[in-house]
Amino acid sequence: MASNLETLVTVFGGSGFLGRNVVRALCRRDYRVRAAVRRPELAGYLQPSGKVGQVHTIQANLRYPASVEAAVRDSDVVINLVGILAEGGAQSFDAVQAKGAETVAKAAAAVGARMVHVSAIGADAESPSAYARAKAAGEQAVLAAVPSATIFRPSVIFGPEDQFTNRFAALARMSPVLPLIGGETKMQPVYVGDVATAIADAVDGKAKAGATYELGGAEVLTMREIIEAILEIIDRERMLIPLPFGLARFKAAFLQFAPGAFKLTPDQVTLLERDNVVSDAAKAAGLTLEGLGITPDSLEAIAPQYLWRFRPRASSSGWACEAPLSPPSWPGLTRPSTSLLNADAKNVDARHKAGHDETVCKPQEPQNFNFLNTASGSVLMISITRRHLPLT
Repeated sequence: MASNLETLVTVFGGSGFLGRNVVRALCRRDYRVRAAVRRPELAGYLQPSGKVGQVHTIQANLRYPASVEAAVRDSDVVINLVGILAEGGAQSFDAVQAKGAETVAKAAAAVGARMVHVSAIGADAESPSAYARAKAAGEQAVLAAVPSATIFRPSVIFGPEDQFTNRFAALARMSPVLPLIGGETKMQPVYVGDVATAIADAVDGKAKAGATYELGGAEVLTMREIIEAILEIIDRERMLIPLPFGLARFKAAFLQFAPGAFKLTPDQVTLLERDNVVSDAAKAAGLTLEGLGITPDSLEAIAPQYLWRFRPRASSSGWACEAPLSPPSWPGLTRPSTSLLNADAKNVDARHKAGHDETVCKPQEPQNFNFLNTASGSVLMISITRRHLPLT
């Protein structure tokens, strides 16, 4: 049986939020991964996702076909994850999500590679949203070049470092009032790890060729319910002020130039006018996460693991030790606990007595002991675990 290490998978957008999780999922299955990104010198954090030499980054820009052709050379599978939520400069919806997808598909067809393309639920050539129209055009271009391509349409994706749940949590930390746009619009938030697993399954050959899958999470929630769930997780009470779409679109005309979490474009308001859930047709055809044998994780189960840093008792840096700890509360430690706060501490000596079962010493929130190195401004995360290890 051939090893997956003989299979080269090129991932466009491998350094993004979804891309990092896809690269990690592929590495766990022993594929060789080539991450095609615009700034490979800034994507060094992908290297620990796999074994030495398993992940290689290469420069590519979808607006330049020559760079895309070079990136897919000798590839067995090509994955396109590139997408933008707001236009800026040369990065337009049409250039990235329509023409860019076509460029990748044609390059994949030229080398005879299989292709997986990630679009979005709501992709529609007749949509009033430029984002949704570009996504639909990208799907059509991909299937025209590679008819056997597998297309995934996820709903809104959440997870650590997302621009969805983290965005609302950040706003709630700064403002006592939150605007509610499309409060009754239904969504089906899907965990980024589940989407990455589905894509890896497609690379394994478990997905139907030429099919379009719709990926939704465990629950269908309204926008109001999602924001209320986030507020409950971060333990903050905020007033939600419903905004009519007309007023929201007027505000977006100005907020589209705002930075960070405050940014809101008129096109995003348009997207909020329509439900973003898995269709009945996809469910009947088995073109869902469940159809791939994946049980989706819920927002309630995953979000608390990374949104806890927005709680009032968390430090401004996002990392805090929930309660003062004394050396006796850490079994097996033979050095003072103060050494853990020293950024220059070398090899914390946490020797453990032989014969004990493995137990984890941890506060209630977060799951590990987390410390902020105030001297250098960097974060040092240390988990103290008592393991069944011999003394040396």
